[in-house]
Amino acid sequence: MATLSIVNESGAEVGKYEIDSEAIADRISKQLLHDAVVMYQANARQGSHSAKSRGQVSGTNKKLYRQKGTGNARAGSKRTNVRRGGGVARTIKPRDYSYRLPKKALRLATRMAIRSKIDDGEMVVIDSLSFDAPKTSKMAGILKACGLNATTTLIATDGTDVNVYKSGRNLPGVAVQPVRQLNAISVLRPNRMLITKDALDKIKDGSFSVSEETEA
Repeated sequence: MATLSIVNESGAEVGKYEIDSEAIADRISKQLLHDAVVMYQANARQGSHSAKSRGQVSGTNKKLYRQKGTGNARAGSKRTNVRRGGGVARTIKPRDYSYRLPKKALRLATRMAIRSKIDDGEMVVIDSLSFDAPKTSKMAGILKACGLNATTTLIATDGTDVNVYKSGRNLPGVAVQPVRQLNAISVLRPNRMLITKDALDKIKDGSFSVSEETEA
């Protein structure tokens, strides 16, 4: 059983939060977390790399010079890969790197990532985040008050809040997501995690469905 401090927007402690991290995930598998992260990274690859083979390079098919009598090595097409301006040997072409792990495995990986944040003391619980309008400076002040201004941070909310999202999106190293969009890589990538009490309640009672998709 882990006991986390609950802070307000000024960084002052206003309570305690008890949560059993083993109830979120019964274990932490580094291999499963690695597999999930690699999958998300592969799915984010654009895969638009391309290079021309010797058959696609413009140029004549004429032999550069006669086969014998010049004292030079034998040479045929100027489009060969050993010559400047020629094609590429074993060239690469656009491809789709994406693949899928089982949904059950991805959901478990997300829960493992959340448990790791709790066990490693990298989660900060805030009583609430309320913004009447988008205000980046206010969000920066909250992060500074919570000691999170000098590190990468994931802000997790119980639902989609446009004002909270717009207040944090322009801060370097800060990401804002509702709990239903969390996945293993979004939780593991930042060094710290700032989560609202209501969002942690959803994780605690299992009433949230984790995402299997990576962020754009």
